[in-house]
Parts: sequence; C-alpha cells; structure tokens
Amino acid sequence: MEDAFEALYGARPEGVWAAPGRVNLIGEYTDFNDGFVMPLALPHTAVAAVSRRTDGALRLHSADVPGGVVHLDTAALEPLSDTNWAAYPAGVVWALREAGHPVTGADIHLASTVPTGAGLSSSAALEVVTATALNDLYELGLTASELAVLAQHAENDFVGVPCGIMDQMASACCAEGNALYLDTRDLSQRQVPFDLAARQLRLLVVDTRVKHALGDGAYAERRAGCEAGARALGVGALRDIPYAELPAALERLAGEPENVRRYVRHVVSDDHRVEQVIALLDAGDVRAVGPVLVEGHASLRDDLRVSCPELDLVVGAATAAGALGARMTGGGFGGSAIVLVEETEAEAVSKAVTEAFAEAGHTTPRIFPAVPSRGAHRLV
Repeated sequence: MEDAFEALYGARPEGVWAAPGRVNLIGEYTDFNDGFVMPLALPHTAVAAVSRRTDGALRLHSADVPGGVVHLDTAALEPLSDTNWAAYPAGVVWALREAGHPVTGADIHLASTVPTGAGLSSSAALEVVTATALNDLYELGLTASELAVLAQHAENDFVGVPCGIMDQMASACCAEGNALYLDTRDLSQRQVPFDLAARQLRLLVVDTRVKHALGDGAYAERRAGCEAGARALGVGALRDIPYAELPAALERLAGEPENVRRYVRHVVSDDHRVEQVIALLDAGDVRAVGPVLVEGHASLRDDLRVSCPELDLVVGAATAAGALGARMTGGGFGGSAIVLVEETEAEAVSKAVTEAFAEAGHTTPRIFPAVPSRGAHRLV
C-alpha cells in the first residue's frame, strides 16, 4: 500500500488503516426500524493509505477499479453528484466538513478484499476506513460510533442509498472473537463472545455470486412499507411492538395492504429472534442457534420476500447435508447466505452446496469461513 501510494502521489503516506466488511448473524431489515441486529466483522478489509492536504484538494485512487486518480475539490462536493466508487470516500469527507470538522483535503489510495455485490458491506468498509483515517490524521477526537454515524450520513445523503446504521457500526465497532449486539435506536452495544472454534463449529459464508435486478428499489419499498405499518399502529418504529403483541398488531392492520402486514410480521419476529440468539449465546448453547437461523430465512423468504432461488438452494442443500442452520444475510435478491455447521461437517456441507448449484446450472458459489474479526484500526 505504501509503495503504491508513493508511486501515485510522489511521497510516502502518513499512515495506513483498515476497516472490515461484515456478515449479519441475525436481525435483517430491523436496523431502519430502530430494532436489534447482531453482525460480526469479517477478516476481509478495505485498506487506505492516506495523507493530509492543506489546499482543499481530494485525490482518490482505487487499486480495484480501472482508471486513474480521481481529482475532486472538497469545497465543491455535492450530494448525489456521482454514483461511482469514489462517491463513498468523497461522501465521508463531505459529511465531516458538513459537521464542522476541519478536513482540508487528502490523498487516498484504497484497496479492498471485501467481495463486492455479495451483501458483505464493501461500501461501508470504504466509508469507515476513510473516516477512521481522517479522524486520526486531523485529530478530530470522534469515537468509533460517531464515525459510523457520519459514514451512514455520507451513504444516505451524499451517495443516496437509504441504508440503516448496522453496516457502518459493524465495520467501526466490532471486536475480534465477538458478535456485536446493537440496539439501533440508541446505538448501545455489547460485545458477545462468539468463539466457534472452541466449540468445534464453523460459520460459513456462501457468496452466491448473483444479484437479481428485482432487488433494485426493493430495499426502499420495504422501508416505506415498514414505516407505513408503524404509522398505522401508532408507534414511532416497529421495534416498539412487543413480540407477544404481534398477533393483536396484525389484527389491527387488517385494513392495510397485505405486504405491509407481512413486513410488520417479519420485523417484529426478527427482533425477537435476535433476543433468542443473545440468550442462547449467553447460555453457551451455540448449536441451538441453528434452528433460529432457519426460521429467520423462512421469514425473509415468505414475509419480506427478499430471497431468491440461489439463496433458498443454499439453505436447503446445507441443512439437508447436516448443517445446524442457515439463512440468507444482507439485503437479499442474491448476495450471500450463512451456514452454521459442525467443524467436521464443513467440507461435506460445502461440497453439497456446490454440487447443488452445479446441478441447478447456477454459477459456482464462493464459500469461506466467517471468522469474527476486529473493527476499523490503524495498521501503520
């Protein structure tokens, strides 16, 4: 990274930082409903070599995207003006300056091992690594959680993607060997030990390598439907509906569109599933998490309707081959699934999934273990 930076910009960088992608164990489409999520950071990271500038210039380069250095003016950054990769780090600079922080420019060289298009938050990793580097270099004194909020602001308002806070919080705040139990309303968090190796278990990520066009606009539509459900129920957000009161809430929604009722059922029940998983992990009963994952997938498939044939095939093939549980993770319509499996069965389950994809004529999936890793940090 340092050599590449010097070749681009003519001097060594002031430092090098890393921020990870994430996979979500449980709690999907709950973060924009003020609910609960439980992500863990992956060992795959976005890495940034960065130096400050005092002339207002922002120069960006990616080792992963063809093309040269992107030249921008920090004072002229405009929301929704660009949708390419550079919008993510540029949006962070914009968000920091909007918040009154004296960022006067930067030279940035980026490289990432987070798979793109796999639902593993490659964009959040770019945002958080940029925010972390600039926070350190400009001595802004912001906490990891504050950097995550600024990164989300960049993605929502500069890039124009209406994401919740989970991805950025996971990239900024996760701890090695733990899953992050996050309340997205007040951003309170707890690191929950998730040492699978000690229990002879593995969590596999299966990247289907597909993204269906049906996903375009689907996230925003479901967010709007959830907000409509909350309004109809007279609550600030769906997290305010206790799980025990879900049947009564659905009766009250009898006059609402059918999709709104389904979305409400998913969100309230998935918040409950997060609480179930927390209780199981606190009790040391990790294997019992498997059936909760399968229930979560059924809800995403049938109530939220964000799954797809490839994701359903992962879950079906994996559980048939002996996995303890599996579910799609992320926004859906492609992307990735997770599979909880005994260590001794990991190879056989992976083989069963790969063979099922071949038989169905799908692209060969990419399968790798999710090792709970640390959040954003300085490397050099």
